[in-house]
Amino acid sequence: MIDTQIAYRAMTSRDVRFDGVFFVGVTSTGIYCRPICPVKPPRQENCLFFDSAEAAEKAAFRPCLRCRPELAPGNAPVDSSHRVADLLIQRIEEGLIEDIDSLEEIAAQFSLSLRQLRRIVHKELGVSPLELKQTRRLLLAKQLLTETTLPVTEVAYASGFASLRRFNEVFNRQYRMPPTRLRKAASEPGHMINSETSTLLLSYRPPYNWAALLSFLSLRALKGVESVDKQSYARTVRLGAHTGWVRVIQVPEKSGLSVEFTHSLTPVLPVLLRRLRNLFDLDAHPDRIAAHLEQEPLLRESLIKDAGLRVPGAFDAFEMVVRAILGQQITVKAATTIGGRFAEAFGEPIQTPFPELNRLTPPAGRVATATLDEVASLGIVSARARTLIALATACESGDLRLDATTHPEQAIISLMTQPGIGEWTAHYIAMRALRWPDAFPHGDIVIRKNLGGVTANEAERLSQAWRPWRSYAVMHIWKNLAPVKG
Repeated sequence: MIDTQIAYRAMTSRDVRFDGVFFVGVTSTGIYCRPICPVKPPRQENCLFFDSAEAAEKAAFRPCLRCRPELAPGNAPVDSSHRVADLLIQRIEEGLIEDIDSLEEIAAQFSLSLRQLRRIVHKELGVSPLELKQTRRLLLAKQLLTETTLPVTEVAYASGFASLRRFNEVFNRQYRMPPTRLRKAASEPGHMINSETSTLLLSYRPPYNWAALLSFLSLRALKGVESVDKQSYARTVRLGAHTGWVRVIQVPEKSGLSVEFTHSLTPVLPVLLRRLRNLFDLDAHPDRIAAHLEQEPLLRESLIKDAGLRVPGAFDAFEMVVRAILGQQITVKAATTIGGRFAEAFGEPIQTPFPELNRLTPPAGRVATATLDEVASLGIVSARARTLIALATACESGDLRLDATTHPEQAIISLMTQPGIGEWTAHYIAMRALRWPDAFPHGDIVIRKNLGGVTANEAERLSQAWRPWRSYAVMHIWKNLAPVKG
């Protein structure tokens, strides 16, 4: 339940830390806004506060054209109810929720009935699953109409509508205006880089340490698949039958990342944007995380020095698994070199405007069919080569799921049953590929040294006070805590 007094004070302060935490519906205009909206604040008696954009739209409010609620950063899942709601959002964005059976399948994965699933989603977001689906699609469509020059028909399909007629009907009914009314802004200069790409903005809650995140990704970039410099991250993309590339730069004055994507990826845009949000940890609450971790004296200096330090995620879960296995017991530089050979050997070629981007990431299906000699010939020891092939086979068959359908703690247990996967590797995969904010590879030698030369068990004991944000503590320990000398 939102405290209206506190929410109104937060709104009038326009503090960016509240962006996406709640939305305000103005009864005198019928419009709902983000708490950072630049317009003159309405009178308190004209304000209704909502936990989500979906709840505001269900109450018949229209999204503000100035602050654009579809750009508000999301809320990181921190408990089981949030995980269920977040999972449903992800599955909607991936185009997998089309009938009641899919909802029942998700409910079963959490040992819930369909009725319980609906109750949880309504509690978390204030809407039904079907209303959630419609709002997510409409908000994406609104962003595409405003920020790109994609034809309206392509916008309709890219945002998940089965037909242009259905899109026009829902858009008109919900927003009381035709989609074409939003095309004026998109026709202005600067919205289209070239005829083959478009750009969209993905928002975050500041502070955001973009330089540190790029540095982390640069050291681990797969040659041919990824390219990282001091300003940008670029990579090739394969999502289903669709291939292309993306390039991401920071726009700090808008508290967002600008994503340039090829139009070949438009049909899979929802899942593309979701994966980028995961990769760049855009849904984090940095102030909430820092407020908890600063209680630890060891971390306070790092929290000040590197405010907004994020946990880099993974664009492709299997790609991250490969990278984690290759990094076992060797240096980051050595693992990156071998990773480049691996991509060259098993990734399909692709043409891009960037010479350094010429390979698609190796899919699990291709690696599963590789021979032990093929993998070992790249300089990978036989034991790890067997692990890579076994994990590729498990991922391809569905025996091992590395997505939001599995709770991270359960995934860690499943990973550790695989040959060649220990606790460090399992936690590292959970931390990055599964976006678990509470992963902690307590056996990591750098963590143990930087905490004062403690044992793995002592590191685990120390970390209990940092829950549920231990993944963020790990990033600070790796980056800024000095190892004990002597």
